[in-house]
Amino acid sequence: MWHYFPGKYMPSYQLNRAISQGHFGGGEFAECIQAASEITPGDRESFHNAWNKLGHQVLEIAEKAEADDNLITARRSYFRAFNYLRTAEFFLQLTDERKMPTYEKCISAFHKAISFMEHPPKRVQIPFEGSHMPGYLFTPEHVENPPVMVMFGGLDSLAEELYFGPTQLLLERGIAHLVIDGPGQGAALRHNHIHTRYDYEVPATTAYDWAVENLKDEVDTSRIGIMAVSMGGYMAGRAAAFESRFKICCIWGAVWSYYDIWKNRPDDHPLADIVMHIVDAQNMTEAREKLKNFALDGVAEKISMPTYILHGEDDHQNFVDNAYKMYDALTCEKTMEIVPKESSGSAHCQVDDFTKTYNMFDWIAKNMKA
Repeated sequence: MWHYFPGKYMPSYQLNRAISQGHFGGGEFAECIQAASEITPGDRESFHNAWNKLGHQVLEIAEKAEADDNLITARRSYFRAFNYLRTAEFFLQLTDERKMPTYEKCISAFHKAISFMEHPPKRVQIPFEGSHMPGYLFTPEHVENPPVMVMFGGLDSLAEELYFGPTQLLLERGIAHLVIDGPGQGAALRHNHIHTRYDYEVPATTAYDWAVENLKDEVDTSRIGIMAVSMGGYMAGRAAAFESRFKICCIWGAVWSYYDIWKNRPDDHPLADIVMHIVDAQNMTEAREKLKNFALDGVAEKISMPTYILHGEDDHQNFVDNAYKMYDALTCEKTMEIVPKESSGSAHCQVDDFTKTYNMFDWIAKNMKA
């Protein structure tokens, strides 16, 4: 992975993330480099300020374009503003009074952007344990009765950001995309206070049943797959193991045990605050205790549908051993692709080169259309 900040993995990773999403409308290379030039590695305040400043600059462009009835420019600018503001919110601590306003502003920009799409997604609310999981249904144009992939992100990620890559790669292959903020993610966490859970088959099955009941006029509900990314590699595996009706399973970044990933990390790890937030813990000792249940021992072998694992050999967040362990445990039809460390795309979830995901999306298309 390219390190804009030499020897500084996390800020370099986040910059690569925005640049890669730029290929799908979530950023502009020059703007991203502009923000990066104003960041002091390790200084969260400078990270927030740089991306927040850029987000508001692009938001002004979007609002002016909308006022002038230049709706294509408005749409593209709102999408970029969303992603820059999302990045600005990422490392803000839960107690920071700027966190929720920044989140609200980025989501508002996304909603503006999709309102100007020629074929906008359907905003959905999936009832869940006295509350709901929000999300979006994107359907391909001019395709009748398409199959659909249900997708969760990772950690506390936002369903909206999955538009920049996964959604577009599925749509151009004629597959609908139901992206959901599951427990511990996006608005389900920030608005509805639904924390993550180890038994992720519960929200996944809820999403499956809801789709069968409510989307039968829009998608082929006999062809519903499950996929998830990053920490979602655990979620997808767990969901597929206990919900056999999914047609396929896609694990984009394998996770065998999320406890093992965190057991030796320092309490001041850049992502520690987020982990405590999603599991509703007051400290990392409590968080690690809760994470002990997030493991696929005795679970992975229950997966019955065709499964694809994609993992980067140079993944510094979920080491590649997770992928090999997952693959060896599977008893179903299985495919594994490891992006070699000498290649771009070998970083966590191919954030440094989304073209290395194309084989996975081609596999999805072939199996979902079969």
